[in-house]
Order: sequence, then structure tokens, then C-alpha cells
Amino acid sequence: MFFVGLHQPPDSRHFERSFISVNRLRKRRSAVPAPAWIMDSGAFSTIAAHGGYPHPVEEYAALIRRFAGGNLLAAVAQDYMCEPGALAKTGLTIPEHQRLTIERYDALLACNTGVYIMPVLQGFMPGDYVDHLRAYGARLTPGMWVGVGSVCKRNKNPMSIARVLMAIKAERSDLLLHGFGVKLTALGSGLVRGMLHSADSMAWSYAARMQGGNANDWREAKAFEERVESQAFQRELFV
Repeated sequence: MFFVGLHQPPDSRHFERSFISVNRLRKRRSAVPAPAWIMDSGAFSTIAAHGGYPHPVEEYAALIRRFAGGNLLAAVAQDYMCEPGALAKTGLTIPEHQRLTIERYDALLACNTGVYIMPVLQGFMPGDYVDHLRAYGARLTPGMWVGVGSVCKRNKNPMSIARVLMAIKAERSDLLLHGFGVKLTALGSGLVRGMLHSADSMAWSYAARMQGGNANDWREAKAFEERVESQAFQRELFV
């Protein structure tokens, strides 16, 4: 399933599935018109700006409750990315980011939002993700829908994403994996595509801006979504 990332929540009426940051929802009172959508925690921009979460987890939980309904499929937990830039911003290590990610997930679950909270696996090397998976322990029940973070910067090298996914699947083949920010290049890999249950991307906005288009035009997003859905993909013979 592909969820198109959108800047403007009202534009979600034009899409079957949407991915919308909570940062676009804080001042909104009316319902999101998406037929189906995921609420993103805004982790990337929040960590980049603040080196952590400036608001208590209860603030995010309240926003999830505000938009809860049959069309909100999941809300992403407030994770800590493990790319070098994120580590430099916080001054912490990968294990510390993984621990904080689980702590924030536990705290959000305790808020009882009534919405599925998507846990996020974090790491940098494939083995890091396995370590994080084991740290979650019994929290991850069979068949859970789980996000895979810190992969969006690897889209130029789909095999690096594939190795992360393979490491996770070797440990827990039952998990339904969601790839955050997975672009056309990576989705063109049959290996990557075959291991993902779902993915999201807002790559259309950057591409539109670089090509002189409107980076906020939902029609640009629609064209990108159609490319993803109709995309041919390469079946790799070797890993």
C-alpha cells in the first residue's frame, strides 16, 4: 500500500491513502477528509529543530484523539532517527536513540488514544535494527504493522534498504513493514517492494520544486502516486 505524503490535509480527499504530519494538524479542528490515512509524528523535523521532543507525549496523544476515526488507520510513534545528522543533533548514541524510541512508544500506548500506534524500528546498520527488534521484545506481537526508520537517505542505493529489511525479516518474518520516505528508485527494486507491506513518500514535492513546478500542488502528488502504482520493478538475482 502506498501512502502519498501531503502538505495540506484538505488535499487528502483526492487520494485513496495519505500520510500527513501532525505538524500540519495542530491548528486544525475539522476532520481530515482522507478515505484512509496515517498520522506521522513529525519526528524528522522535530529532532532536527529541537534535538528531541519539546512537548510531552500527552500533547501528541491529544492530537491523535482529536482526529481519531475510522479513516485514521494509524499514528506513528515518536521515534528518534539514527542517521549521523540526528545523532549529531542530540549528542547521543544509536542504542540511546533506540531506548528513547521504545520509551516514547510505551508512554504513548499508556495514553490509550483508541488509534493503532505504529512502533518504529531504528538503527543504521542491519544489525542495529535486529538489536532494536529484540529490545522491543513481546511488545511486537505476531503480524504487527511496524515502521522502519532511517532509510529515506538510502534511496539511491536500494540494496542498502533491502539489507535492512532482510535482517528484520530474518528475525521476524511475520511483521508487516512500513518504509518511511521510500522513493521511486527504491520502490523500483522488487526485493525492497516485496518485503514492504506499505510505504510513504513526499518526493513529489521536492521534484516539483526542482523542475519549476508547484511543490504544494496536489496534482503533482497525484501524478507521483500514479507513477508509484504503475511502476515496473527490477527483480534482483543477487544480494
